Amino acid sequence: MGLVPVGRMKARTTRARAVRVGSTASTVALLLVALVVAACGQGVPARSSAHPSTNTAPSVPTTPAIPASTTTTAPPTTTTTTIPPLAAPAALTPFAPGGPANEGAWTGVGRPVGATVAVYETDLVPPGGTQAAGIAWMDTKLLSAQLYSGSKSPGGGPYQFTAPILPAQAASLVAAFNGGFLMNSAGGGYYTEGRVIDPLVTGAASLVIYADGSVTVGAWGSDVSMAPNVVAVRQNLVPLVAGSQPTAQAASPDWQAWGATCGATSCASSVPGIENQWRSGAGVTADGALVYAAGPGLTPLQLAQLLAQAGVVRCMELDINPNWPVFVTYTPSPPTAPAASANGSNLQPSSVQGPATFFNPAWGRDFVTMSARAMPAAA
Repeated sequence: MGLVPVGRMKARTTRARAVRVGSTASTVALLLVALVVAACGQGVPARSSAHPSTNTAPSVPTTPAIPASTTTTAPPTTTTTTIPPLAAPAALTPFAPGGPANEGAWTGVGRPVGATVAVYETDLVPPGGTQAAGIAWMDTKLLSAQLYSGSKSPGGGPYQFTAPILPAQAASLVAAFNGGFLMNSAGGGYYTEGRVIDPLVTGAASLVIYADGSVTVGAWGSDVSMAPNVVAVRQNLVPLVAGSQPTAQAASPDWQAWGATCGATSCASSVPGIENQWRSGAGVTADGALVYAAGPGLTPLQLAQLLAQAGVVRCMELDINPNWPVFVTYTPSPPTAPAASANGSNLQPSSVQGPATFFNPAWGRDFVTMSARAMPAAA
C-alpha cells in the first residue's frame, strides 16, 4: 500500500506593464494582459504516451481540460487475476513394505474450490509403528485460514470467531482441525482479534495466520514474527521439524517434554502416561502447502518423521491424547451448499471428535478452519 503524492498547482502571475502611448495603445495593452491571464488558467496538456509514467508520481499532476463536445465514459472494469493452485502432492513413499493398501497414495477430498480439489488425504505407517496415521495436504492458494478461539483454550473471551461455526462461514468451509494444548501447558502464547491473550514466546513453535488468510508455521522470532498483517498466532511447545528434518528435541528420550499423555487405557491422572499416544501436528512445505497429521500410538519422533516424509520444512505438534486430535473435511452436495455435520468426514475414522465438533456451541477449545477463497467470476 502506498500514498500517491499530489503536487501543488502553482499559478503563474503575469505582470502587465502599463504603456502610455495614447488611448488606443492603452486599450490594446489591457486586452493583451487579459488574454495572458486567461491562458494561465487552462490545464497543462497531458503527457505524451511516448513517455509512460513511472512508479513515482510527477510533482505537479495535471488533468487536461475536457472540451464541451467531448463525451466521457466509465473507466474499464478491473480484471481479477486467478491465483493458480499449487501442484497436487506426489505420492509418499512408505517407510516399510507390507503396509495398508494404497499407503502413501493421495485421495482428493472435501468441497472443491471452483473446479479444483483443495485437500488431499493419505495414510502412512510411521517408522517402527504398526498403526497408520492420517495425513492431510491443503492448498493454501485455494484455502483461507481462520483461528477460532474457545472458552477453555485460550480462554479470556468473548471472541468473534468461536464455536459453533455459523452459517455465513459454513457456506465456504472445506476443512477444520484441532488447535494446541491448554495454555498453561502450551509453553507459548496466543494472539487473535487484535489482542494478546497470552504473551508470545521467542523460539516457540507458531502457527501464524495473515490478513489475507494465508498461513504458515515456524519458530517465533526467527522464521516468523509480528507484522501489521498478522491476525492470529497460536503457539505450542517448540518446533518438531526444522530444515525438513526432525529436530533434536523431537528425537530426545525426554518424550514427556512433548506433553503429558494418557495411559494405555485411561486418562485418569493416577494412571501413568505412555509415549506412544494419539498425537497431531501441522507444518508447511517449501511451496506453502499446509500439512496436518494425526494418529494413534505415535511418539513425538514418529509424528515428526511422518510430517517430514510429507514434505514439510517446518512443523509443530498440536494437541495430543485420544479426546482432542481431529481433522474433518466437508463435502456438501451441491458444492455450493453449506458445510454441516452430515456432510463431514474424519481423516481418522477412530477419532473421538468428528464433523459435529466444530458446530457444537459447547466446544471450548481452539481450532482452525480452512475455507474456500472467493474465485473471480467467469469473464
